[in-house]
Amino acid sequence: MVHHHLKSLDEVHQTIPIHTHFRWWQKLLAFSGPGYMIAVGYMDPGNWATDLAGGSKFGYSLLSVILISNFLAILLQHLSIKLGVVTGRDLASISQRYPPMLRRFLWIMAEIAITACDLAEVIGSAIALNLLFKTPLFLGVLITSADVLLLLLLQRRGLRYLEALIISLIAVISVSFGIEIFLSRPDIIELLKGYIPDPQIVFNVEKLYLAIGILGATVMPHNLYLHSALVQSRNFRRSDKGKREAITYATFDSIIALTLALFVNSAILILAAATFFRNGMSSVAEIGEAHRLLSPLLGTGLAGFLFALALLASGHNSTVTGTLAGQVVMEGFVRIKLAPWQRRLLTRLMAIVPAMVIIWFYGDSGLAKLLIFSQVVLSMQLPFAVIPLVLFTGDKKLMGKFANGPWLTKIAWVVAGVITVLNLYLIVKTFGGL
Repeated sequence: MVHHHLKSLDEVHQTIPIHTHFRWWQKLLAFSGPGYMIAVGYMDPGNWATDLAGGSKFGYSLLSVILISNFLAILLQHLSIKLGVVTGRDLASISQRYPPMLRRFLWIMAEIAITACDLAEVIGSAIALNLLFKTPLFLGVLITSADVLLLLLLQRRGLRYLEALIISLIAVISVSFGIEIFLSRPDIIELLKGYIPDPQIVFNVEKLYLAIGILGATVMPHNLYLHSALVQSRNFRRSDKGKREAITYATFDSIIALTLALFVNSAILILAAATFFRNGMSSVAEIGEAHRLLSPLLGTGLAGFLFALALLASGHNSTVTGTLAGQVVMEGFVRIKLAPWQRRLLTRLMAIVPAMVIIWFYGDSGLAKLLIFSQVVLSMQLPFAVIPLVLFTGDKKLMGKFANGPWLTKIAWVVAGVITVLNLYLIVKTFGGL
């Protein structure tokens, strides 16, 4: 039973025209944007914590994990694009086909993922404000809740403004790390070796824990909901040819943007390896500590400043996409339509309250633990988004001739299986040793 369905992200639905007379590069530009909004989730403050820990503890050897995670991300985002383009619905609203109990369960899981993600953003932005302007963390958390207003102003102007904001913040992050890597003079040969998978990762428990953390911080459940909704902001022809073209260009957009995310995540790990691991500091996992050590080790105050600036950009960026994802999930699963500012405040409060409590009782050290914990929670939510995605995109009745072929289906199930098994392992390890 299908209700007349709400449009995904109603206010931006099919607002960006794709003309048939466009040349290929004009089409690529017209489809560019959603990929970057998704890529943001792949370089949010939660990734920073896992990448810093990985680089300072094990040098360059976990670069291969970042690379593999990126391939998984590209595959899953491609499926998400396909679902949105072909069915004209997003992953959340299509789950209306499930019985109400299951739907509510999936909705709650998605909301937990978004809250965990927002928690990482709040903490990241607060730490960045503290590093840049010495703002007390408590106050920093309050200030980050005010970015709601900035967001709403931009969203009113249209999706293209939001996309432009995101792309410019990504540019700030990328340039900052480009300079940082230049300053840290990494060992190029060792660095390249790091991209070759090392079987040691599976056998060394600590390495495996960090590897799964990186995977959990990389592939984001709410991004799968969001991407399937964002591709519908493009007004392309709904013929088979139009859909095929839309899938191709949107996938290109996604690959380019995620390659940028690969660069940023690699850069954080390389920076930690070249600066901390090389100097025998193997336990730098806290963002504040990394910031404090960078300037003296790299011999310039610029290093610390760029690091904090990139962190601030990263935190703000991720809040934009978190809100949009929250909207998609709520409207899709349970048909509750809130004004964007209400949605924003709701998500924020769910993230701010635990952050405030932790700062109040445990101070700064509690925040770093909370950050890594939020990533573990996030990765536990992954199967609940990935499995329905693989099921739907392989469904011939739903997707017609666009359904996943036998090869893609096999690969997608392997990916879903690997992610699920690793997350179960992570849960057992994390809570088994308490």
